[in-house]
Amino acid sequence: MERACFTFRIKEGAEAEYKKRHDEIWPELVELIQEAGVKNYSLFRRGLQIMAYCECHPDVETAFSNIAGAEVNARWSEWFEEIIEQLTDEDGNLFWAEEVWHLD
Repeated sequence: MERACFTFRIKEGAEAEYKKRHDEIWPELVELIQEAGVKNYSLFRRGLQIMAYCECHPDVETAFSNIAGAEVNARWSEWFEEIIEQLTDEDGNLFWAEEVWHLD
């Protein structure tokens, strides 16, 4: 298992809609995420900044690769284009945060 954290920004004024859409997350997306190997997935918001934390089985690269090409993930991502200011860098990479300490 490998822990992962990444950050991104949502657009000003989209805070309530971002929350609402996650309150109504599509069951087929949840199923994909779980089957891909992503567990203990949480999103936190501070202002417009979103922090995502998850545990990936067997590792981050495998789990996120399992999600990347799925049709439901593409639809979800497209639906969020009007809400998310910037999800990735110019090369399409998530803004990963480096783990500096952990306590079980």
